Amino acid sequence: MKLYMKPGACSLASHIALREVGAAFDLDQVDTDKKITASGGDYRRVNAKGYVPALELDSGEVLTEGASILQYIADTNPGSGLAPAAGSVERARLQEHLNYTASELHKAFGPFFHAGASDADKQSAGKSVAQKFDYIETLLADGRAYLLGSAFTVADAYLFVVSNWANFVGIDLGNWPKLKAFVERVAARPTTQAALRAEGLA
Repeated sequence: MKLYMKPGACSLASHIALREVGAAFDLDQVDTDKKITASGGDYRRVNAKGYVPALELDSGEVLTEGASILQYIADTNPGSGLAPAAGSVERARLQEHLNYTASELHKAFGPFFHAGASDADKQSAGKSVAQKFDYIETLLADGRAYLLGSAFTVADAYLFVVSNWANFVGIDLGNWPKLKAFVERVAARPTTQAALRAEGLA
C-alpha cells in the first residue's frame, strides 16, 4: 500500500492507523499546491480532488477521504480493535465522531491554513474552533480516556490530529484540560510517535 500524505495534515490520522495495525506501506509526500508527489508524479492522477489523504491499495485501487480510509484500515484489521463491529451502536458512535471531526472541527480550522484568509476570518475561525472544543470537552468530562471509552479507535487518531493543530495557530489547549490531556495521551502512543518521526515532526 501507499499513503499519499502531507506532514501534519489530516493524512497523519491514516498514517497513525496504518502503524497501529502493523501494515506494510510506503509514504509519498504531496505538494498540495503544485499537485506533485515526492516521487515526481501528478497527484491529480491519483486523486482528482487534489488533497490528502489517498491510500493506494495493493490492488491498484485508490481510496480517498480520511474517514473512509480510517474505517477501511480498521475493518480490514478487525483484530486491531480500531473500530467496533459494523451494525453495532458503538460503530454508529464511531461514525458520529468521525463525521463531527470532519464536518465541524476540521472545517472550522480551514481559514488558518488558507493563504487568502483575513485576520477577521481567522478570528472568526478561532471562535468556531473554541465552540467545537467546548463540545468535545463535555464528552471527555466523564473521565473516559478515548472517545468511545477505554479503547483507542480511528476516531481518536483523527481527533488528535485536528485538535493538535491548535498548537500551531495560537489556540491554547489549556483552556480545555480534558481535551489537552487527550491530545497528550494520543501523542504518547508509540505508533503516534513513530508516525510523527516519519513525517519529520518529532
